[in-house]
Amino acid sequence: MITRRRRWSFRGRPIRGGFLRNRDGSAAVEFALVVLPFCVMIFAILEVALIFTLDSVLENAAIGTGRLVRTGQASAQGMTAAEFKTQLCSRMSIFSGDCEARATVDVRAIPQFNMAPPDPVAGGVFNPAGLTYTNGQPGSLMLVRVWYEHPLLTTFLSQGLSNVGDRTAMLTATTAFRNEPAGGGTAPAAP
Repeated sequence: MITRRRRWSFRGRPIRGGFLRNRDGSAAVEFALVVLPFCVMIFAILEVALIFTLDSVLENAAIGTGRLVRTGQASAQGMTAAEFKTQLCSRMSIFSGDCEARATVDVRAIPQFNMAPPDPVAGGVFNPAGLTYTNGQPGSLMLVRVWYEHPLLTTFLSQGLSNVGDRTAMLTATTAFRNEPAGGGTAPAAP
């Protein structure tokens, strides 16, 4: 009588001798090692795209709202800083929901274009104490600046993009112009 030794097998494959050559799970292990960095990179790319979109929308809203000052409509309406911010936020399209809480405005008359106004982000902390609002006179040189705090979700992006140190990106939009003369008035003399 011939007895055969029974080999233990898994799914028809012998365990002994073939275990080290078996590569069936290698793709799953490689995917497990790559999936987390891949997902983080995809999320970071989407967040950077969101920041670029938000920056473009903010710039366009600042230019459009600044036009109210430039054409004298803001002066005619007696617009305040809060009303200017409301007008700005109405132009922020899909980002208008929390714009009132995140946006800060500074509208000031400047003596000349090469003047350096105070920087509220100096020192890594946002300090709006020196910001003002004025509609200016016809022919005045005007500077409109808007800051928008956007929270960052990707940790390693917050290290590179956060300029106020608390995982938020402070986006800035600036436009400068000379107010249009209203009602045939004369522009002030250039300095």
